Amino acid sequence: MAVFLDTVREALLASNPDEKISLTRLAMRSLDGLKKEHIRNSFGEPTDVHAPGRPEQPRLVLPKSLPKRAMGTLEGRKIMMHAIAHIEFNAINLALDAVQRFDDMPLAFYTDWMRIAAEEAYHFELIRAHLRHLGGEYGDYPAHNGLWEMAETTAHDILDRMALVPRVLEARGLDVTPGIQKKFINVGDTHAAILLDIIFKDEVGHVEVGSRWFRYVCKERYLKPTETFFTLVQKYFPKGIGGVLNLDAREQAGFSEAELKILLGES
Repeated sequence: MAVFLDTVREALLASNPDEKISLTRLAMRSLDGLKKEHIRNSFGEPTDVHAPGRPEQPRLVLPKSLPKRAMGTLEGRKIMMHAIAHIEFNAINLALDAVQRFDDMPLAFYTDWMRIAAEEAYHFELIRAHLRHLGGEYGDYPAHNGLWEMAETTAHDILDRMALVPRVLEARGLDVTPGIQKKFINVGDTHAAILLDIIFKDEVGHVEVGSRWFRYVCKERYLKPTETFFTLVQKYFPKGIGGVLNLDAREQAGFSEAELKILLGES
């Protein structure tokens, strides 16, 4: 177990994307054969949530300072692909952090999030390859740190993390991806749209994992999932989460009928 967690933490701290991907896959392979007691007995202190490994570039800025994504131009498409690559890079760190931060969970929790880390690494590679095809590179444009800031905010409690990262921020990706795909198709970049389709199908599963473990923790703490979820949403997103909702994808990702009605403002 020590080897597994050491490798996960080494991957989390790796700043070079290729090294992070390689170590993530190594950690995935070393997970085979582990038992829950191994995890419980050798967990140790988690890595500081404020120190994830990332390259010097992209430069992190406020969302309002990001460049415009005018999809009708090559530059705009590169900016969009760069933004998606940044999300996927952060998603690798998010999954690795969940594995190494929250102890005394069932073995399936670590298996789920380690698999997600490996899938996010694959997604990053796909998007970066297309960005390079367009003539860009990860780090060429500034990016914002909103996704990781929520990881920092929820590091104290697995309930908050499962509710707010997969079920709010990553679920927003399910809502907006179809529209982004249409924009790529409209400008003739069908390859980008196909890549997003691959990622979208995996991300439905990732949000479902978050939904499942959120409900598991609610059950362990004798909490009502729907009431608890929206209490947390109100606490951390007092202005609401807004925007278009992909109801079919959210249902597949574990949102209940009651939750969807509340999100739609119907109850």
